[in-house]
Amino acid sequence: MNEATLMEPIKERKHRLSDNCYIGYKIVNFTVCINNKNLAFLNKDIVIKFIQILREVKNEYACKVLLYVFMPNHLHLLVEGKEEKSNLKKMIISFKQKTGYFLSKNYPNFEWQKDFYDHILRKDDDLIKHMKYILENPVRRNLSVNWRYFPFTGSLDLDLDKIMANF
Repeated sequence: MNEATLMEPIKERKHRLSDNCYIGYKIVNFTVCINNKNLAFLNKDIVIKFIQILREVKNEYACKVLLYVFMPNHLHLLVEGKEEKSNLKKMIISFKQKTGYFLSKNYPNFEWQKDFYDHILRKDDDLIKHMKYILENPVRRNLSVNWRYFPFTGSLDLDLDKIMANF
């Protein structure tokens, strides 16, 4: 290695799929984390505001929020496109921008991490098993004895109790 090579900035490795992978009738599991693992979602007022913003952006980008789980320092979202023009990536980016602005004005000690994690479900993925796994996060972390009792779990478009009745 020469000196010039050592001085070049390190480029981030591209880890996101192409934008068209997030458009249409897709189902995506997003995980969005609070910076420094701060416990923002122990604050009920933050969660209530974030759900309000989530409701706005899901409608703006023609998406369904199948479920959300606000863990103390991160958020799990399972989102589905409900039209050909649905854009799940733009929805999550808009959600992060709007909620990030809210945090900066009202709770400046909390902020989102730069990016997010995602998993696009395949047609052969078992949606109910996937939902169950996400819903069980508070139980695995000993935050609740049952996902139904965890206060920051829900859906904006489904009756989770009915869907999960047999699980």
